[in-house]
Amino acid sequence: MSDARLIGRRVQVKVPATTANLGPGFDTLGLALSYYDEITAEVREAPGATVTVHGVGEGDVATDESNLVVRSIAHVFAHYGIDMPGINLTCENRIPHGRGMGSSAAAIVAGIMVAKGLLDGIVEIDADGLLNLANELEGHPDNVAPALFGGLSIAWVTPEGPKHKKLTVHRGVSLLVAVPRETTMSTAVARSLQPDTVPHSDAIFNLSRSALLVAALIQSPELLHAATEDKLHQDYRAEAMPETSSLIQALRREGFAAVVSGAGPSILVLSDDPGERMRAADLIHANSDTVWDCHMLAVDFKGATVVSLPAGSSAS
Repeated sequence: MSDARLIGRRVQVKVPATTANLGPGFDTLGLALSYYDEITAEVREAPGATVTVHGVGEGDVATDESNLVVRSIAHVFAHYGIDMPGINLTCENRIPHGRGMGSSAAAIVAGIMVAKGLLDGIVEIDADGLLNLANELEGHPDNVAPALFGGLSIAWVTPEGPKHKKLTVHRGVSLLVAVPRETTMSTAVARSLQPDTVPHSDAIFNLSRSALLVAALIQSPELLHAATEDKLHQDYRAEAMPETSSLIQALRREGFAAVVSGAGPSILVLSDDPGERMRAADLIHANSDTVWDCHMLAVDFKGATVVSLPAGSSAS
Protein backbone atom coordinates (compact mmCIF):
# COMPACT_ATOMS: atom_id res chain seq x y z
CA MET A 1 0.00 0.00 0.00
CA SER A 2 1.07 3.56 -0.61
CA ASP A 3 1.79 5.92 2.27
CA ALA A 4 -1.54 7.18 3.66
CA ARG A 5 -0.01 10.64 4.09
CA LEU A 6 0.03 11.01 0.32
CA ILE A 7 -3.72 10.75 -0.22
CA GLY A 8 -5.16 14.07 -1.37
CA ARG A 9 -1.82 15.78 -1.87
CA ARG A 10 -1.75 18.10 -4.90
CA VAL A 11 1.15 19.82 -6.60
CA GLN A 12 1.71 21.96 -9.66
CA VAL A 13 4.94 21.76 -11.65
CA LYS A 14 6.24 24.13 -14.32
CA VAL A 15 9.11 22.98 -16.55
CA PRO A 16 10.96 25.00 -19.21
CA ALA A 17 11.78 23.86 -22.70
CA THR A 18 15.49 23.54 -23.42
CA THR A 19 17.87 23.79 -26.32
CA ALA A 20 21.00 21.65 -26.23
CA ASN A 21 24.38 21.59 -28.01
CA LEU A 22 24.21 25.30 -29.02
CA GLY A 23 26.41 24.44 -32.00
CA PRO A 24 29.78 23.20 -30.74
CA GLY A 25 28.80 22.09 -27.21
CA PHE A 26 27.60 18.63 -28.26
CA ASP A 27 26.05 16.71 -25.34
CA THR A 28 27.52 19.29 -22.95
CA LEU A 29 25.87 22.70 -23.18
CA GLY A 30 22.19 23.54 -22.77
CA LEU A 31 19.94 26.54 -22.21
CA ALA A 32 16.58 26.75 -20.47
CA LEU A 33 13.96 28.64 -22.48
CA SER A 34 11.02 30.81 -21.42
CA TYR A 35 8.53 28.30 -22.85
CA TYR A 36 6.80 25.90 -20.49
CA ASP A 37 4.80 22.77 -19.84
CA GLU A 38 2.65 22.79 -16.69
CA ILE A 39 1.45 19.70 -14.83
CA THR A 40 -0.98 19.39 -11.96
CA ALA A 41 -0.95 16.14 -9.99
CA GLU A 42 -3.28 14.83 -7.30
CA VAL A 43 -2.91 11.61 -5.30
CA ARG A 44 -6.07 9.53 -5.13
CA GLU A 45 -7.04 6.40 -3.22
CA ALA A 46 -7.69 4.22 -6.30
CA PRO A 47 -4.49 2.72 -7.78
CA GLY A 48 -3.22 3.46 -11.28
CA ALA A 49 -2.93 6.71 -13.20
CA THR A 50 -5.25 8.86 -15.25
CA VAL A 51 -3.70 11.53 -17.47
CA THR A 52 -5.52 14.40 -19.13
CA VAL A 53 -3.52 16.18 -21.84
CA HIS A 54 -4.29 19.63 -23.23
CA GLY A 55 -2.31 21.26 -26.00
CA VAL A 56 0.66 19.54 -27.62
CA GLY A 57 0.21 15.77 -27.77
CA GLU A 58 -3.50 15.86 -26.99
CA GLY A 59 -5.01 12.72 -28.48
CA ASP A 60 -1.58 11.23 -29.21
CA VAL A 61 0.40 10.73 -26.01
CA ALA A 62 -0.40 7.96 -23.56
CA THR A 63 -2.94 8.75 -20.84
CA ASP A 64 -2.24 5.81 -18.52
CA GLU A 65 0.71 4.37 -16.59
CA SER A 66 2.82 4.26 -19.78
CA ASN A 67 2.86 8.07 -19.99
CA LEU A 68 6.44 9.33 -19.64
CA VAL A 69 5.56 11.74 -16.83
CA VAL A 70 3.89 8.93 -14.89
CA ARG A 71 6.81 6.58 -15.52
CA SER A 72 9.16 9.25 -14.22
CA ILE A 73 7.09 9.68 -11.07
CA ALA A 74 7.11 5.91 -10.59
CA HIS A 75 10.88 5.84 -11.08
CA VAL A 76 11.37 8.21 -8.14
CA PHE A 77 9.01 6.31 -5.87
CA ALA A 78 10.71 3.02 -6.74
CA HIS A 79 14.15 4.55 -6.15
CA TYR A 80 13.16 5.39 -2.57
CA GLY A 81 11.32 2.13 -1.99
CA ILE A 82 7.89 3.73 -1.66
CA ASP A 83 4.80 2.28 -3.31
CA MET A 84 3.48 4.39 -6.14
CA PRO A 85 0.08 5.85 -5.21
CA GLY A 86 -2.87 6.33 -7.51
CA ILE A 87 -2.58 9.63 -9.32
CA ASN A 88 -4.51 12.04 -11.51
CA LEU A 89 -2.42 14.20 -13.85
CA THR A 90 -3.45 17.19 -15.91
CA CYS A 91 -0.82 18.24 -18.46
CA GLU A 92 -0.90 21.63 -20.16
CA ASN A 93 1.67 21.06 -22.90
CA ARG A 94 3.25 23.78 -25.03
CA ILE A 95 6.68 22.34 -25.80
CA PRO A 96 6.60 20.80 -29.31
CA HIS A 97 7.38 17.10 -29.55
CA GLY A 98 10.22 15.84 -31.72
CA ARG A 99 11.45 19.32 -32.60
CA GLY A 100 14.67 19.68 -30.59
CA MET A 101 13.25 21.68 -27.66
CA GLY A 102 13.71 19.05 -24.98
CA SER A 103 10.14 17.71 -24.76
CA SER A 104 11.18 14.31 -23.42
CA ALA A 105 13.55 15.91 -20.90
CA ALA A 106 10.72 18.22 -19.82
CA ALA A 107 8.39 15.25 -19.30
CA ILE A 108 11.02 13.41 -17.26
CA VAL A 109 11.82 16.46 -15.16
CA ALA A 110 8.10 17.13 -14.69
CA GLY A 111 7.59 13.64 -13.29
CA ILE A 112 10.59 13.91 -10.99
CA MET A 113 9.45 17.28 -9.68
CA VAL A 114 5.91 15.98 -9.16
CA ALA A 115 7.37 13.15 -7.09
CA LYS A 116 9.58 15.57 -5.17
CA GLY A 117 6.57 17.72 -4.32
CA LEU A 118 4.35 14.81 -3.35
CA LEU A 119 7.08 13.30 -1.16
CA ASP A 120 7.83 16.55 0.64
CA GLY A 121 8.30 15.79 4.32
CA ILE A 122 8.63 12.08 3.61
CA VAL A 123 11.76 12.03 1.43
CA GLU A 124 13.97 15.04 0.73
CA ILE A 125 15.64 15.05 -2.70
CA ASP A 126 18.54 17.45 -3.21
CA ALA A 127 19.83 18.89 -6.49
CA ASP A 128 22.30 16.05 -7.07
CA GLY A 129 19.54 13.53 -6.45
CA LEU A 130 17.24 15.24 -8.94
CA LEU A 131 19.92 15.26 -11.64
CA ASN A 132 20.83 11.62 -11.00
CA LEU A 133 17.23 10.50 -11.27
CA ALA A 134 16.63 12.51 -14.45
CA ASN A 135 19.83 11.27 -16.07
CA GLU A 136 18.93 7.65 -15.33
CA LEU A 137 15.82 8.12 -17.46
CA GLU A 138 17.13 10.45 -20.17
CA GLY A 139 20.58 8.88 -20.60
CA HIS A 140 22.46 12.18 -20.95
CA PRO A 141 22.28 15.33 -18.81
CA ASP A 142 22.55 18.16 -21.36
CA ASN A 143 18.78 18.75 -21.56
CA VAL A 144 17.64 17.66 -18.10
CA ALA A 145 20.17 19.88 -16.28
CA PRO A 146 18.88 23.20 -17.68
CA ALA A 147 15.29 21.96 -17.41
CA LEU A 148 15.86 21.31 -13.71
CA PHE A 149 18.00 24.30 -12.80
CA GLY A 150 17.56 26.94 -15.50
CA GLY A 151 20.11 29.23 -17.12
CA LEU A 152 23.09 28.06 -19.13
CA SER A 153 24.14 24.59 -18.04
CA ILE A 154 27.46 22.84 -18.52
CA ALA A 155 26.86 19.13 -17.92
CA TRP A 156 29.32 16.28 -17.62
CA VAL A 157 29.35 12.71 -16.36
CA THR A 158 31.70 11.27 -13.74
CA PRO A 159 32.03 7.76 -12.27
CA GLU A 160 29.96 9.09 -9.36
CA GLY A 161 27.20 10.30 -11.65
CA PRO A 162 26.22 13.38 -13.69
CA LYS A 163 27.29 16.87 -12.66
CA HIS A 164 26.35 20.34 -13.81
CA LYS A 165 27.36 23.96 -13.47
CA LYS A 166 24.73 26.65 -13.88
CA LEU A 167 25.86 29.98 -15.32
CA THR A 168 24.00 33.25 -15.77
CA VAL A 169 23.65 34.35 -19.38
CA HIS A 170 24.61 37.91 -20.32
CA ARG A 171 21.56 40.16 -20.31
CA GLY A 172 22.37 41.23 -23.87
CA VAL A 173 21.74 37.74 -25.29
CA SER A 174 18.35 37.19 -26.89
CA LEU A 175 16.95 34.07 -28.51
CA LEU A 176 14.87 33.05 -31.49
CA VAL A 177 13.70 29.46 -31.85
CA ALA A 178 12.20 28.64 -35.25
CA VAL A 179 10.07 25.49 -35.18
CA PRO A 180 8.88 23.75 -38.35
CA ARG A 181 5.17 23.09 -37.96
CA GLU A 182 5.11 19.71 -39.71
CA THR A 183 8.64 18.27 -39.60
CA THR A 184 9.93 16.21 -36.68
CA MET A 185 13.22 14.49 -35.88
CA SER A 186 13.87 11.49 -33.67
CA THR A 187 16.80 11.98 -31.32
CA ALA A 188 17.72 8.33 -31.83
CA VAL A 189 17.79 8.79 -35.60
CA ALA A 190 19.86 11.96 -35.29
CA ARG A 191 22.37 10.17 -33.07
CA SER A 192 22.59 7.25 -35.49
CA LEU A 193 23.99 9.61 -38.13
CA GLN A 194 27.02 10.43 -36.00
CA PRO A 195 30.30 8.70 -36.92
CA ASP A 196 32.10 6.62 -34.28
CA THR A 197 35.25 8.70 -34.70
CA VAL A 198 36.01 12.23 -35.87
CA PRO A 199 39.22 13.84 -37.15
CA HIS A 200 41.57 15.15 -34.49
CA SER A 201 41.42 18.61 -36.07
CA ASP A 202 37.62 18.67 -35.80
CA ALA A 203 37.78 17.76 -32.12
CA ILE A 204 40.22 20.61 -31.47
CA PHE A 205 38.03 22.96 -33.51
CA ASN A 206 34.99 22.21 -31.35
CA LEU A 207 36.94 22.41 -28.11
CA SER A 208 38.01 25.94 -28.96
CA ARG A 209 34.53 27.01 -30.06
CA SER A 210 32.87 25.48 -26.99
CA ALA A 211 35.18 27.41 -24.68
CA LEU A 212 34.57 30.56 -26.70
CA LEU A 213 30.82 30.00 -26.61
CA VAL A 214 30.73 29.98 -22.81
CA ALA A 215 32.61 33.28 -22.82
CA ALA A 216 30.28 34.72 -25.47
CA LEU A 217 27.14 33.72 -23.59
CA ILE A 218 28.17 35.02 -20.17
CA GLN A 219 30.45 37.94 -21.05
CA SER A 220 30.96 38.80 -24.75
CA PRO A 221 27.81 38.32 -26.88
CA GLU A 222 29.49 39.98 -29.86
CA LEU A 223 31.47 36.73 -30.30
CA LEU A 224 28.40 34.52 -30.71
CA HIS A 225 28.74 34.02 -34.48
CA ALA A 226 32.29 32.71 -34.31
CA ALA A 227 31.56 30.79 -31.11
CA THR A 228 28.68 28.76 -32.62
CA GLU A 229 30.72 27.10 -35.39
CA ASP A 230 30.61 23.31 -35.26
CA LYS A 231 32.23 20.31 -36.96
CA LEU A 232 31.10 17.43 -34.72
CA HIS A 233 27.42 16.83 -35.41
CA GLN A 234 25.45 19.28 -37.55
CA ASP A 235 26.99 18.43 -40.93
CA TYR A 236 26.51 14.71 -40.33
CA ARG A 237 22.82 15.24 -39.58
CA ALA A 238 22.19 17.67 -42.43
CA GLU A 239 20.95 15.01 -44.86
CA ALA A 240 18.14 14.09 -42.46
CA MET A 241 16.87 17.69 -42.23
CA PRO A 242 17.92 19.46 -45.45
CA GLU A 243 15.64 22.48 -45.00
CA THR A 244 17.00 23.12 -41.51
CA SER A 245 20.56 22.89 -42.82
CA SER A 246 19.85 25.19 -45.76
CA LEU A 247 18.21 27.83 -43.57
CA ILE A 248 21.05 27.74 -41.05
CA GLN A 249 23.56 28.30 -43.84
CA ALA A 250 21.50 31.22 -45.14
CA LEU A 251 21.24 32.74 -41.68
CA ARG A 252 24.94 32.36 -40.98
CA ARG A 253 25.83 34.00 -44.30
CA GLU A 254 23.86 37.01 -43.07
CA GLY A 255 25.82 37.10 -39.84
CA PHE A 256 23.37 35.31 -37.53
CA ALA A 257 24.62 32.85 -34.91
CA ALA A 258 22.27 30.10 -36.08
CA VAL A 259 22.54 26.44 -35.06
CA VAL A 260 20.40 23.33 -34.85
CA SER A 261 18.35 23.29 -31.65
CA GLY A 262 19.10 20.00 -29.92
CA ALA A 263 18.61 17.11 -32.34
CA GLY A 264 16.55 19.36 -34.62
CA PRO A 265 14.83 20.16 -36.81
CA SER A 266 14.21 23.47 -35.01
CA ILE A 267 16.69 26.30 -35.41
CA LEU A 268 18.18 28.37 -32.59
CA VAL A 269 19.42 31.89 -33.33
CA LEU A 270 21.50 33.57 -30.61
CA SER A 271 21.73 37.34 -30.89
CA ASP A 272 23.28 40.29 -29.08
CA ASP A 273 20.54 42.54 -30.48
CA PRO A 274 16.88 41.71 -29.73
CA GLY A 275 15.75 43.61 -32.82
CA GLU A 276 17.75 41.35 -35.10
CA ARG A 277 15.47 38.45 -34.28
CA MET A 278 12.74 39.88 -36.49
CA ARG A 279 15.17 40.08 -39.39
CA ALA A 280 16.15 36.46 -38.80
CA ALA A 281 12.49 35.41 -38.74
CA ASP A 282 11.83 37.29 -41.97
CA LEU A 283 14.79 35.55 -43.62
CA ILE A 284 13.47 32.14 -42.54
CA HIS A 285 10.00 32.83 -43.90
CA ALA A 286 11.39 34.22 -47.17
CA ASN A 287 13.62 31.20 -47.80
CA SER A 288 11.23 28.39 -46.92
CA ASP A 289 8.27 26.82 -48.68
CA THR A 290 6.97 25.35 -45.42
CA VAL A 291 5.56 26.96 -42.27
CA TRP A 292 7.91 27.83 -39.42
CA ASP A 293 6.73 29.20 -36.08
CA CYS A 294 9.27 31.72 -34.80
CA HIS A 295 9.34 32.23 -31.02
CA MET A 296 11.12 35.24 -29.53
CA LEU A 297 12.27 33.85 -26.18
CA ALA A 298 14.37 34.70 -23.16
CA VAL A 299 16.60 32.46 -21.09
CA ASP A 300 14.70 30.93 -18.18
CA PHE A 301 16.75 31.41 -15.02
CA LYS A 302 14.61 29.49 -12.52
CA GLY A 303 14.33 26.02 -14.02
CA ALA A 304 11.60 23.62 -12.95
CA THR A 305 9.42 24.67 -10.03
CA VAL A 306 6.95 22.79 -7.84
CA VAL A 307 4.32 24.25 -5.53
CA SER A 308 1.93 22.46 -3.20
CA LEU A 309 -1.77 23.12 -3.65
CA PRO A 310 -4.53 22.74 -1.08
CA ALA A 311 -6.54 19.58 -1.64
CA GLY A 312 -9.28 20.15 -4.17
CA SER A 313 -8.05 23.62 -5.15
CA SER A 314 -7.17 24.89 -8.57
CA ALA A 315 -3.91 26.63 -9.44
CA SER A 316 -3.92 30.36 -9.82
